[in-house]
Amino acid sequence: MESIEAVVIGAGVVGLACARALARRGIETVILERNGAFGSETSARNSEVIHAGLYYPTGSLKARLCVAGKRQLYEFCSTHAIAHRRCGKLVVATSAAQESRLAVLQQQGEANGVDDLQLLSAAEAHALEPELACTAALLSPSTGIIDSHGLMLALLGDAEHDGAALALHSPLSTGSIDSRGMVLETSGADGLRFRARMMINAAGLWAPQVAASLAGFPAPLIPANFHAKGSYYALTGRAPFSRLLYPLPESGGLGVHLTLDLGGQARFGPDVEWLPDPLPGQPIGELDYRVDRARGDAFYAEIRRYWPALADDALAPAYAGVRPKIAGRHDPAGDFLIQGPARHGVPGLVNLFGIESPGLTACLAIAEQTVAELQVA
Repeated sequence: MESIEAVVIGAGVVGLACARALARRGIETVILERNGAFGSETSARNSEVIHAGLYYPTGSLKARLCVAGKRQLYEFCSTHAIAHRRCGKLVVATSAAQESRLAVLQQQGEANGVDDLQLLSAAEAHALEPELACTAALLSPSTGIIDSHGLMLALLGDAEHDGAALALHSPLSTGSIDSRGMVLETSGADGLRFRARMMINAAGLWAPQVAASLAGFPAPLIPANFHAKGSYYALTGRAPFSRLLYPLPESGGLGVHLTLDLGGQARFGPDVEWLPDPLPGQPIGELDYRVDRARGDAFYAEIRRYWPALADDALAPAYAGVRPKIAGRHDPAGDFLIQGPARHGVPGLVNLFGIESPGLTACLAIAEQTVAELQVA
């Protein structure tokens, strides 16, 4: 049976960043991806926002790795010529009752190390974005947007330059744990069976299912698995805004916000649609990414709170994504769970659970934390 040093399950942005981190250390690395292309699930179906780190509890992995990852990501974009723009973001209060929450959000961000936040009056916000309606706003200048495909292409390029290999159409079917690592089998046309000394489970939406497929892994340590679908709607015509606009956060997400792509096209979303909960032992399935035009009807009232001039019939279905969550709809928001040998007792294995937003922003910092869990020099 063939042996390799390390395998990464999942070629999303986090899996690619982890593979790059391993390969740069001279570790023989294979990336297994069940789809026919890298980054075709969560990593390709999001807002493509570089987050500043405002929202997360101080000391949480989301807070620490978002703030650290943002700095690393901007530097990586510069050195690798990845299209991006530090456009800034306004979090808006649309009533006097909401204004105190902006101050709390500023304090939260500053406690997390975000040192450039500015509270603005309605007049100051209006001077920046004349079409915006609000009573106050919080400006985050270091928020930006990025070409996520370009980022993943650069991560993969670095990893392959240092010897990593990507195996597409290679879903993990079964695995087991023994004293020398993990024995893994893939299905598909070119099924493989090999032993890996190290394994990073970066399977995103299906990370609990991957962990459950490893015979010998302690099942009680696999978290519950929840999927929250978010639909996006594109603005027909050009938006009169140059910054991202966010309402105050809501349960399950950050509200129906306005983001811009690098061409200036505006899109709104995501909403939150909780899907039936998959169980860790269930086989990995397929998700319905179709966007229901009717769900967009509810967007108009939300958006007009901060952009009253939004015209009727101005929104068209764009795309949908699904967030991998380890906390359900009635639970407090979950943190990233980077579960290494110190927590589960299996040498050489790290499970990455609940890597939703800000996973794109934090990908490089997540990779460094993950490799540290493996005690790789």
